[in-house]
Amino acid sequence: MPESIAIMTDPIRVLRDSGHLDRMFVGGEWRVPAGRETVAVINPATEQPIARVTLGDRSDAEAAIMAARAAFESWSTTPVETRAQVLDRVRSLILDRAEDFAQVMSAEMGASIASARAAQVPFAVEHVRVAAENVRAFEFRRMRGTTAIVREPIGVCSLITPWNWPLYQITAKVAPALAAGCTVVLKPSELSPLNAVLFAEVLEEAGVPPGVFNLVIGSGVEVGDAMSRHPEVDMVSITGSTRAGILVSHAAAETVKRVTTELGGKSPNIVLPDADLAKAIPPGVAACFRNVGQSCSAPTRMIVPRTHLAEVEVLAARTVAEMRVGDPSDEATTHGPVANRAQYERVQVMIGKGLAEGAKLVCGGSGRPDGLEHGFFARPTVFSEVTTDMAIAREEIFGPVLCLIPYDTVGQAVAIANDTEYGLGAHVQGRDLDQVRAVAARIRSGQVLINYPAWDPQAPFGGYKLSGNGREYGVEGLEEYLEVKAIVGYGNPAP
Repeated sequence: MPESIAIMTDPIRVLRDSGHLDRMFVGGEWRVPAGRETVAVINPATEQPIARVTLGDRSDAEAAIMAARAAFESWSTTPVETRAQVLDRVRSLILDRAEDFAQVMSAEMGASIASARAAQVPFAVEHVRVAAENVRAFEFRRMRGTTAIVREPIGVCSLITPWNWPLYQITAKVAPALAAGCTVVLKPSELSPLNAVLFAEVLEEAGVPPGVFNLVIGSGVEVGDAMSRHPEVDMVSITGSTRAGILVSHAAAETVKRVTTELGGKSPNIVLPDADLAKAIPPGVAACFRNVGQSCSAPTRMIVPRTHLAEVEVLAARTVAEMRVGDPSDEATTHGPVANRAQYERVQVMIGKGLAEGAKLVCGGSGRPDGLEHGFFARPTVFSEVTTDMAIAREEIFGPVLCLIPYDTVGQAVAIANDTEYGLGAHVQGRDLDQVRAVAARIRSGQVLINYPAWDPQAPFGGYKLSGNGREYGVEGLEEYLEVKAIVGYGNPAP
């Protein structure tokens, strides 16, 4: 076994030895779940199991929810500074174990070790820092005349997170929920659950009180459904597919609880006629293929002036040629495998559809890259001369596939950008900032990025249309976990 692989599996061996992979974390204890089904965690680079986890069932979800309910009264009245200090400790401990988190995520979902270290872990840590920072500054009571407008923690929250940015999505939900004074039950994806077990160990070490944070690994059909329906749950937050969000929303509707959903996307990237193509195209290609295209906000539709299409094709192909697809544990690898078999097969089907529909193949295509005989490795693929009626232009692929769509007028470019059932993210590139800002204002999307700005963890993130509702990150992400109470007459003099 190569030395890099041996090093990569060390944190997983520690997890196995701890016995925590056969447990759920409920009420401050590592408990044996009532569910007895186990599933293998597959390394997508080798297609081999690297661990097994025990799945909880509905009774395990019930136990976790009731533990969270029992802890809510105390945690919700804990001083804000105390909650912020707990998050400070969580952040510090994640940083202390950053390499463990990076190695585990590289093994369980295929992120290149370089991107795990540079993005998956540090961006996740930022959500914890921001939650502590925001709650310290947040006004939980404001006066409007003699009426006090009070913000209170909503209660017990079920948090359901995906496999593609696993720790990042966990901290984006858990940190603001705990900051707000809520108690939580977390269900990570059973396809990439090991980082969530590490995270539970961190929260235990940080001194999060029993029942405030609970972890149950399980399927969406069993545990996710139970967490959505339970009458003692006040809110559900899910990041996942649009289909999963709809199922959760239906289940939660029976008890009229709050539901926030961060779902699919087909984000446009409008390159305006005055854009410097040498600066606009390579970062756009890189953004599309970040995390092997497995990002809900990936700008997968690059909308470019028809007169510049040939030049854009050359720049896109040149950018892809510089990518190195391979063993995610190799520090020289830029792009690892697609995270699981089902998603790999989905990507292959969609590339086949693009070819069948007559899109021009600029680079990539079906199958694995040369020299890779196993693993869920996909070719970074660029299609050109894509029309808006093609499946590859309309359906979320969630893989390394970019569509170049030509336009003739800026108005047409905006119409193409909005011609989607999604509305999560968008990009606009151009030199005339007045025009760039005007175009950004016309795009129906929860977030628009202008000229590839630095990531801002304080910028609220969420969707229009089938991309979901509610917002994460920043102050708006904290507010999702708060109820509004009006105390009328609060400021009146005593009778």
